Amino acid sequence: METLLILLIGFLFTCGFYLILRRSFVRLLVGTMFFGQAANLALLILPGVGRGIPPIVPEGATLPPPGYADPIPQALILTAIVIGFAVTAFAAVLLRRAYQTLKTDDLDDLSRTDL
Repeated sequence: METLLILLIGFLFTCGFYLILRRSFVRLLVGTMFFGQAANLALLILPGVGRGIPPIVPEGATLPPPGYADPIPQALILTAIVIGFAVTAFAAVLLRRAYQTLKTDDLDDLSRTDL
């Protein structure tokens, strides 16, 4: 299972890198989304894929029992998903406005200053 996820992460990073090198603003946006998803998957499998018990500390103990699932990668991924969604929404609105104004999504044409 971990091997399949590692291959998927490599595929997403490769696709994201390829799309970021294109001249279209839409492809740049999709490429950054691929990068974000690949990073989320990498955070998910870093501690190891496996089942664990909930990290609930029993009464009278100071630590959770051994074999618990680490909640930190899940919290980091949830935060990254929310931030990634916000950045994607902002970039999509920016792309729409730039396309309405300049009638192109080519990054070379977007660098000019005259309207």
